[in-house]
Amino acid sequence: MTTSETDVRATITEFLQRVGKAAEFDSSTRLFADGLGLDSLETAELSALLEDEHGRDPFSAGDMPQTVGEIEAFYASVA
Repeated sequence: MTTSETDVRATITEFLQRVGKAAEFDSSTRLFADGLGLDSLETAELSALLEDEHGRDPFSAGDMPQTVGEIEAFYASVA
């Protein structure tokens, strides 16, 4: 299964809209605190959604992603 950067961003945007967070971001946007502001529950939800939509979970593949770009890079590396 190939997952493009556009597909990953669409999944993240859909998730952010569903949880009522600002959906404007780029590759350098941090996932936590001063970035998207995800808490632990939202991180788990995003992890599950990414796995459901794209077949793999970047949050359980080793190092915890800290930015949107790290999630995109994960999917680029498994393509």
